Amino acid sequence: MELTGNIRKMKTFLDRAIMEGRENVQYALPIGDEFQNMNEQIGKNVDLSYQGEIHCIYCGQKTKTSFAQGYCYPCFISLPQTDACIIRPELCEAHNGVSRDMEWSEKNCLQDHFVYLAISSGLKVGVTKSSNLPTRWIDQGAWKAIRLAKTPNRYIAGIIEVELKKNFQDRTNWREMLKNEIDRDIDLQEAKKHAIEFLPDPMKDYITMDNEEVEINYPIQVYPEKVMSINLDKNPDFRGRLVGIKGQYLIFEGGHVINTRKYAGYLIKLGME
Repeated sequence: MELTGNIRKMKTFLDRAIMEGRENVQYALPIGDEFQNMNEQIGKNVDLSYQGEIHCIYCGQKTKTSFAQGYCYPCFISLPQTDACIIRPELCEAHNGVSRDMEWSEKNCLQDHFVYLAISSGLKVGVTKSSNLPTRWIDQGAWKAIRLAKTPNRYIAGIIEVELKKNFQDRTNWREMLKNEIDRDIDLQEAKKHAIEFLPDPMKDYITMDNEEVEINYPIQVYPEKVMSINLDKNPDFRGRLVGIKGQYLIFEGGHVINTRKYAGYLIKLGME
C-alpha cells in the first residue's frame, strides 16, 4: 500500500480508557487528504520517500525552505500562529489589543491557559491553551502531567512560567524521552507544592485545585538504546521496521527516529506492508 501527499504532525487520540492505563495513545498521520492509522503499522516495514517538494501548511504555496515547522517565509513573518509569543507566551500582547490578527488571538491567546508540570524525562514546566490538553502532553512525550495554574489568557500563564523557570526546566530532553530514560521517583504532587512556594502571592491566585495526575501510555514494542535522527533533506529515502511511536516521533528498529512535526508540509510517499 502506498500513499503520497504533504504530511503534517500526527493527530493523537486519548480517551478515558487510555488515561486509566488500559490503552495506548492512538496516532494518525495526515498525508494529503488521507489519515493513516500508524498504530496499525507497528511491527511492519515502512518506507518514507521525500519527493523534493515542500508546501506551506497554511497557504499551500511551494517553498524551498520550511519555517517554524511547516510555513513559507511570508506566512512565517505575518501569521499570528508564528509570532514570538507562541514560543515565549510572556511576550503575548493580545490582552493589550496588540496582535498580528486580533480575531485569531481572541480565539487562541485570550482563552483559558494552563501552566503545568510534566515528566517526559525529567520534570519540566510548560504552558498551553486549555483546549490543547492532553494533546500538548502527548506531543512532548510526557509520561505523567499535572495542572498547576489556570489563567484567563496566554500572557499571565507566560509570566507564571517565567517565574517557575528560575527553578524548573522548560525543555524536554528528547533523546532521553525516546529512550524511556525517565526519573520515575519524581512526585508530581510534591513538585506542585514546591512550585507554588516559588510563586509571588499575586500569581498564587491562579493555582488550580485540580490535582489529578494524567499518566500516558505510548504504543512502543522496543525502546531504542541509541537514537539517530532521520534527515530527509540529506537522505530522502528510508526503509525500516516501525517499532513504536512517542511524542511526534516514529521509532524504527535500530534506533532511527523521525519527528513528523519537523517535516510538516513535506511531500512524502509512504509505503506500508
